[in-house]
Amino acid sequence: MLAKLAVAVIAALVAAAAGAGLIFAAALEGWGRPAAAERADVAAFLAAMNQRLDAHKTGNAAFLLIEAGEPVGEHFVSKGAPVDRDTLFQVASLSKWATAWGVMTLVERGAIDLDAPVSKYLTRWSLPPSEFDNDKVTVRRLLSHLAGLSDGLGYAGFEQGAPMPTLEESLTRASDASPGADGRVRVGEEPGSKFEYSGGGYTLLQLLIEETSGQSFNDYMEGAVFGPLGMSSSTFVPDAGAEARIAEIYGADGALAARRNFVSLAATSLYTSSADMARFVAAHRPGAAGEPAGRGVLKPGTLKAMRAPEASVFGAAIWGLGVILYADNNRGDYIIGHDGSNEPAINTSVRLDPDTGDGVVVLETGDKLLASRLAGDWVFWKTGHVDTLTVIAEFRGTMRKAAIAGAAGFLLAFASVFLVTRRRA
Repeated sequence: MLAKLAVAVIAALVAAAAGAGLIFAAALEGWGRPAAAERADVAAFLAAMNQRLDAHKTGNAAFLLIEAGEPVGEHFVSKGAPVDRDTLFQVASLSKWATAWGVMTLVERGAIDLDAPVSKYLTRWSLPPSEFDNDKVTVRRLLSHLAGLSDGLGYAGFEQGAPMPTLEESLTRASDASPGADGRVRVGEEPGSKFEYSGGGYTLLQLLIEETSGQSFNDYMEGAVFGPLGMSSSTFVPDAGAEARIAEIYGADGALAARRNFVSLAATSLYTSSADMARFVAAHRPGAAGEPAGRGVLKPGTLKAMRAPEASVFGAAIWGLGVILYADNNRGDYIIGHDGSNEPAINTSVRLDPDTGDGVVVLETGDKLLASRLAGDWVFWKTGHVDTLTVIAEFRGTMRKAAIAGAAGFLLAFASVFLVTRRRA
């Protein structure tokens, strides 16, 4: 009897795992998921997105659709002050993609080595001693979140007018760490061993750019990246003219919220417009007039290297050098980009197919996930694949519940079969 019970339990567990796996596979592959429009119907896709945006009553949003490197549609909504293609949004972690471009300009100039210890270039601050080899914290690993840093940052920022710590003080322990974050930039795991998202790693890259260039982080980024790309509105430190064009920030309840200041500029505090992000997207491919990919800021080969897989989770490539790898683009490459999210309800998303130049830009406040959802809809519409963040978001919510329900169903079914068999015996 015990042997039969063991067999039944094992079979039930296997079936439960298979059921949960099947549900997870369905989520990854989009089985049964409706696309927003027919694959080649740009007008229908735009209409579907516009309808979703018009239902956004708790904040504001700028949406821009790109085909072959050129904007082909845009839509703007706001419950307060109007927004347009030149309105500046604070884009949270989308900042990291731009920062990665800044780092790679220094790599191309030979000022830094991707695989050298970051400590080689720092004099103002150093990683605290750890049980691990801090010299394994390289620029490459910082860009790809493989450096073993355990800060868990997330920055909440500071109220307008509040005293601000220095960059070095923030690296030692961020006083504006988001809830639940350790806040100390230190090596807590073996560098290179696994992917661990680290806002502190990008704050460390901010210091690296300053020390290597001899300029402030913002001055370097404006001169080396934004200016040459024609992103004239983009900045990490807005002046008075830019301040007047910054979008209002709303919470998920539609309440107007105060904008916060950040020491961690590189990780979370880029101000940019949908028009400038369209220029940034277009710069990843040759221009219509023969301009090279990278527009002379970075070489085409560097851009390709940035989207080569560096970090993976469960065997799936998810990160390159400063860019997220969202899905297979069906041409042997990846849909790339970055998302940003911060309190009270800031959400920004950019996606790009580097082979076609097709992409989407969504900048919004007032909803914690709207931008990521719309960008995920674009990925599925373009490729038939569900993007990384969509799977994660759905698995945390409805997909996790469905997986648990499916597993429970299989367990109940096998338990019933076992009990019936036992009674007959």
